[in-house]
Amino acid sequence: MLDSSASSATVLRPGWMGLLAQAAPEDLEAHWQSLAPQPGYTLLRPAETGLVMVRGRISGSGAPFNLGEMTMTRCAVRMAEGPVGFGHVAGRNRRHAELAAIFDALLQDRHRHDGLQDSLIAGLVRARDAARSADRAEIAATRVDFFTLARGE
Repeated sequence: MLDSSASSATVLRPGWMGLLAQAAPEDLEAHWQSLAPQPGYTLLRPAETGLVMVRGRISGSGAPFNLGEMTMTRCAVRMAEGPVGFGHVAGRNRRHAELAAIFDALLQDRHRHDGLQDSLIAGLVRARDAARSADRAEIAATRVDFFTLARGE
């Protein structure tokens, strides 16, 4: 864990796990290939694909209901240095789940955390923000403003 405080890692971890799960697998693979030397790891739970139930709520506060099932792949790894990482991704991409688990573990390593935060996580945040901006621009281009004309007498 991070030396500065275990609680700060607990607060930050859900954020980076979400970014890793939503990242493009090619970006994670490129970053993994750029690591020199690549750290060793052991698969605690090899990547496996299954279904999870997606639940919803009417208006966000109503009674929960089962919306349907979704395909998800999960993986767990232990780095040679000790941290354990988990990866859960939507879909069937086993390598994506494995890379997410590897980077989750590496981000818990106090020696690697700051470097990965600056290089990998910051890059994923920029890519996510750029994709969101592109989506907003595309939606704005098709926006129709309706207005009411007052009838004159």
